[in-house]
Amino acid sequence: MSWMVLHVLGIMAYATTGAFIALEAGYSFAGVFVLGLTTSFGGAVVRNLIIGAPVSAVWDPSAITIVLVTLTLIILLPQRWTYHWKKWGVIFDSIGLASFALQGALSAYHTYDQLGVILISGMFTGLGGGMIRDLLAGRKPLALKEEIHAVLTLLCGLCVWLDWTNSMQFTVVVVVVTVLRILAIRYQWRINVPRR
Repeated sequence: MSWMVLHVLGIMAYATTGAFIALEAGYSFAGVFVLGLTTSFGGAVVRNLIIGAPVSAVWDPSAITIVLVTLTLIILLPQRWTYHWKKWGVIFDSIGLASFALQGALSAYHTYDQLGVILISGMFTGLGGGMIRDLLAGRKPLALKEEIHAVLTLLCGLCVWLDWTNSMQFTVVVVVVTVLRILAIRYQWRINVPRR
């Protein structure tokens, strides 16, 4: 039950990030729905293309309903709620990153028993939607600027490969990933890459 609650929060969080970025860019309500849906399902589409699964399997009716209701509420909310999202959004966005990466890795885990495929599946599911969203909004993808995003999705994939797949273990992984990402943002953890 706890994992399902966190996954629903993750779906809502990713839809919300897409919606608020669309609002900041001055897009119409259509733009809000496009970016919200892209953020929520874009990574899963890329994942299924990579692992050879049908893209139609991405369209889970309950997830689509959650996203559409979330986006509709955001359009109807007063503008001042945007401030509250900027203040607390990193927590929910981190939950989304972890839950989507776990869900993506789990999809590959049921089909392949290869660490590389599981890691890539988790990474693209966790990061893909946000990267497509940022490109549509004319922004540099955040996942390409902050290495911690990719590292944490790989951690989620590794946990799935190690067969940490029950609800309690997933909940622990989501909490750990959320805390690590918040600390990384707070203390600006970076992997130094030599530059010429």
